[in-house]
Amino acid sequence: MQPYEIMGVVNVTPDSFSDGGTFEDAAAAIAHGRRLAAEGAGIVDVGGESTRPGAEPVPAPEELRRVIPVVEGLAGVARISIDTTKLAVAEAAVAAGASYVNDVSAFRLDPGLAGLVADRGLDCCLMHMLGEPRTMQQNPRYDDVVDDVKAFLEQRMAAAVAAGVREERIQLDPGIGFGKTLEHNLELLRRLDELTELGRPLVIGTSRKTFLGRLTGRDVTERVNATVATTVIAYERGASVFRVHDVAATADALAVAAATLPRGWPRTRTTTSTTTTTATTTTSPRAPR
Repeated sequence: MQPYEIMGVVNVTPDSFSDGGTFEDAAAAIAHGRRLAAEGAGIVDVGGESTRPGAEPVPAPEELRRVIPVVEGLAGVARISIDTTKLAVAEAAVAAGASYVNDVSAFRLDPGLAGLVADRGLDCCLMHMLGEPRTMQQNPRYDDVVDDVKAFLEQRMAAAVAAGVREERIQLDPGIGFGKTLEHNLELLRRLDELTELGRPLVIGTSRKTFLGRLTGRDVTERVNATVATTVIAYERGASVFRVHDVAATADALAVAAATLPRGWPRTRTTTSTTTTTATTTTSPRAPR
């Protein structure tokens, strides 16, 4: 079994930053999701509301109209994640075949999501975001971005566990690009190993993001190579789940990276979970701050 997992992105939206409108039609989105699974995505993440900077909220009925036919069409092809902050959407998606809830608000916008995840024994991803999509890029500030993100994720994980979510069902995402400057994103990547101390798998989503365009000068459709570079860096520093648009390139890069790192990489984290294996003493060099 490979020591990492790829989460392929299926945006069923007209306004997502990278592929808005491309897969708005359910049949096109289903075909795309099947292609991502064939290329190596173990999880297909279906979302009907853009979370790009400045995005406007989508009413639940419209979000449901967009995503439920796609979830139904992909059920059984791969593990299906529903990318939503709304309980009603998650409930319907789970009934249609989803088994993973990816919430960019970490259960803050609709706390009822924690109860759904707990009651149904679902996997979930809790992500750090400063504010909300409409405001998150308006002069984001931190005392220390890594320490602040780590404290937030620790607090949200504790809240989820208190609501009945089993710790081994939780994955954590530092929210690259969600209320962060270029410097914040780079610092999170440099010191990603510090977040592994939280004891849960780290989800990384750098795919095609603006900070990569600023570094390379590439258009959003030309950032595959930059995305792959950050994916390999994140894997070396302890991340194990990668949310990407370009699955085939990512799968190849991770296969090579995994072949060069010690067996059992990424490092296993010590937790109270009965399903988590014992931590190794393998460490990665820490970049200077």
